[in-house]
Amino acid sequence: MNTKKAATDYPILPILAERWSPYGFENRPMLETDLCSLFEAARWAASSYNEQPWNYLVATRENSAEFGRLLSCLVEANQAWAKEAPVLVLGIVSLRFGRNNQDNRAAVHDLGLAAGNLLAEATTRGLSVHQMIGILPDKARELYQIPEHFEAWTALAIGYKADPAKLPDALRERDMALRQRKPLNKFVFTGRWGHPMPLASKSAI
Repeated sequence: MNTKKAATDYPILPILAERWSPYGFENRPMLETDLCSLFEAARWAASSYNEQPWNYLVATRENSAEFGRLLSCLVEANQAWAKEAPVLVLGIVSLRFGRNNQDNRAAVHDLGLAAGNLLAEATTRGLSVHQMIGILPDKARELYQIPEHFEAWTALAIGYKADPAKLPDALRERDMALRQRKPLNKFVFTGRWGHPMPLASKSAI
């Protein structure tokens, strides 16, 4: 099976190089203990003022009604492949600080930090996560009675990645595509915008 391990320019942790977001998932349930460990990893993410502004709504395929309800909160294009994942999750963020009800400009950033922890933990357990911004926040609010100042921001499909050779043509092409990233000198600057940090311009060791 294609692992798509990143060909990095500089050494990084193996779990970061091995992580990628498949479109194909095996028809194989996850252990409840593994799922809890993913959210435990998210729980210990850093956050501004330790606000921990993340919340999650979870549905597994074992509960078809709940799974279908959460699936309906995804845009149609994402529903087409995410329906095969054993677990779907909505990532919900509190946009105000609980301590003073002021706007929390770091909230979405902190939801991302929690997601990063979750992805790293999943990778160590042989699991894969595909994150999606293609969701229907208003529908999620209505179906789940999400309170004011909270917002559904992302969705996650979690499970065991499928062998791309077994996928339909369109999904197989996506999962077999080469992984690409901008080089450091395109986004690490110093002195002024667009001026690469000197070290980022050098060849990797």
